[in-house]
Amino acid sequence: MNYVVLTLFPDMIRECMSTSITGRAISNGCLSLNVIDIRDFSKDKHLHVDDYPYGGGAGMVMMADPVYCACEHARSLCKDKKGHIIFMTPSGRRFDQNIAKELSEYDDLIFLCGHYEGIDERVIELEADDSISIGDYVLTGGELPAAVIMDAVSRMVPGVLSNDMSACEESFEDNLLEYPQYTRPEVFMDKRVPEVLLSGHHANIAEWRRQQSLERTAKFRPDLLSKADLSKKDMEYLKKNRLIIEQDNINN
Repeated sequence: MNYVVLTLFPDMIRECMSTSITGRAISNGCLSLNVIDIRDFSKDKHLHVDDYPYGGGAGMVMMADPVYCACEHARSLCKDKKGHIIFMTPSGRRFDQNIAKELSEYDDLIFLCGHYEGIDERVIELEADDSISIGDYVLTGGELPAAVIMDAVSRMVPGVLSNDMSACEESFEDNLLEYPQYTRPEVFMDKRVPEVLLSGHHANIAEWRRQQSLERTAKFRPDLLSKADLSKKDMEYLKKNRLIIEQDNINN
C-alpha cells in the first residue's frame, strides 16, 4: 500500500505514521508514505496558499492552483499515475470498518488535507475521487482524520500485523465489539481471570468470547446488532439475558 498525503503540516503526518505498527510496516516495505507540502506548489514568493473567500466571511480559503498542482504531482507518484484521492471533510461519507476494507483494495491512496476554512471547491470537483469524514465534529485540519484512516486501513494490508488473525477478530469486524482480553497474573487486585480462559477447552473459550462480544455490543453499541450476522444460538443467548433486538437479522 502506498500512501500520499497532501498537507500544509507534513510533520504531523510523519510523526503519526513513523511509530508503532505503521512505522514498522513502512520500515519493512509493507507500506510506503510520501508526504507532500502543498506550499511547495505556491507560485507566490511568500509561499501563500490561501486567500479571502469570495462573498465575504470569516477566515481564509486554500487557493485552487497550488492544491491542484499538488494533486497532479501526487498522482504521478502512484503506480497507475492516477491513485485514489480522498478529500478529508466533515461533509464526506462517514468512515467505518467497511470503508476501511474498501480502501484497502487500492494500491495507492492520496489524502487531501484541508485547513483554514476549506479548499476552493473547484479543485474538489476536479480532483477528489472520494470525500470522507471520521465523525460529526470539526477539527483544525484533515491531518488527524487522514492518519486515523491510514492506521485503520494499514491493519488490513498483508504483512502489517504480525498475527494475520488479529485483523479478523477485532471490534466491528462482524459488527460486534471485541470480547475482553486478559493476561498474567491470574489474580490482580482480587479480580481473577475467567476460569474458562484457563481451561484449555477451545470450543468453550470460543463460545464464551462470542457471548462476551454479544453482551458488550448490546450494552455499548446496540445499534450494531441490527447489522450483525447473528445465528439462532446468538439470538437465544440475547433473549435469555433480556437483550432485546430485532429478529430479522438472524442467519438461518
